[in-house]
Amino acid sequence: MQSAHHPRDAARPDPASSRSLWAWAFYDWANSGFAALVQTFVFAAFFARAVAENETVGTALWGNMMGAAGLIIGLGGPLLGAVADRSGRRKPWLAVFTALCIAATACLWFVRPDPSYIWLALLLAGLGTIGSEYAMLFYNAMLPGLASQEAMGRWSGWGWGLGYGGGLVLLIIALYGFVEPDAWFGLPRGEAEHVRAVMPLTALWYLVFCLPLFLLCPDAPSKGVSLGRAVSEGLAQLRDSLRRVREYRDIAVFLLARMLYNDGLTTMFAFGGIYAAGTFGMTPSQVIIFGIGLNITAGLGAAAFAWLDDRAGSRATIIVSLIGLIVPGTCMLLVESQTWFWVFGLSVGIFVGPVQASSRTYLARLAPEAVRGEMFGLFALSGKLTSFAGPLLVGWLTLASGSQRVGMASVIVLFVLGLVGMMFVAPVHSPKEE
Repeated sequence: MQSAHHPRDAARPDPASSRSLWAWAFYDWANSGFAALVQTFVFAAFFARAVAENETVGTALWGNMMGAAGLIIGLGGPLLGAVADRSGRRKPWLAVFTALCIAATACLWFVRPDPSYIWLALLLAGLGTIGSEYAMLFYNAMLPGLASQEAMGRWSGWGWGLGYGGGLVLLIIALYGFVEPDAWFGLPRGEAEHVRAVMPLTALWYLVFCLPLFLLCPDAPSKGVSLGRAVSEGLAQLRDSLRRVREYRDIAVFLLARMLYNDGLTTMFAFGGIYAAGTFGMTPSQVIIFGIGLNITAGLGAAAFAWLDDRAGSRATIIVSLIGLIVPGTCMLLVESQTWFWVFGLSVGIFVGPVQASSRTYLARLAPEAVRGEMFGLFALSGKLTSFAGPLLVGWLTLASGSQRVGMASVIVLFVLGLVGMMFVAPVHSPKEE
């Protein structure tokens, strides 16, 4: 199969020149601010506490919005990817969805701390989420056209590490520059301007740091197919792929395994702070510091394990990372000391980045070029389809047992099931192994 790579190599930038690859990787740095500041730490908390009637209603509405956005992303992703496969180019699609996310994020400035702004907030945050996730679909699909097979793992890992770094830097700027009582810029607080101003900041961050990709990265050549024809052929391609699913057995099993361990990661991030506060009595400031530490170890882990991905292969890196999540993760459920919770918790962070980065690399190496966009659409689907299951499981088990430790044990079960699934997929490392 090695000969199948030659036509693509002609259009690929010289792997020895890393300018376009660094430009690609910095898109991770640009995009991660949306997840950190809008979806997790700043706007989500502002919505629940200040926009909605109360935190309970706000949390429920936010969860419903994220679920609806996830459904749209999951169902539409494979079709969009298939359409892009037929048309050839990735950057126009990436530009459209990047612009959607940036515009929606900037407009969150207009959401005031009043229940009358609930639906505007949910609409804009939902559109931003859809734009961000669809943009990542086309961004991920660009990697095999830029990096050689031998270097793909390290660039995926470095990009993921930069993503954690970008979110962390922007979070620190937002917290100490705008949100904290003695913030650097001292904006008015009457209408929560100090919090709302973080949203245009996040949009500007995304805009500035996504530009290198659009200016310096080459795109796949256009196939000269009109949009209408691309949609028609994309639907046919998707139907054909589903009929021929047995030919993509390793991809299908991998996506199933990823769905399981990704649910574990989603649940761990959603309930980690709640578990730290409830079981170990950590204060809100301690939880934030713990979250910052987790981002640091995750970013360092993603960058460091990138070399393992290229040397041992993506499958081996995912398996090692899942074991690295299971062992200290189990210890976190057994220890009583807050000190040991910190030790094992930060250890878990080391393996969060590599399992995500190597998942992207595994599919990039395994997916046939003709259906790569479609496969990354299915990749997005596998990350969203059952993302509600883990949190529900934690809630039910915690309620039934009266113990957060028992509830959080479901995360370890999901990691173990994902590990078992990875044992049934083939290793893919270099063109020779393909």
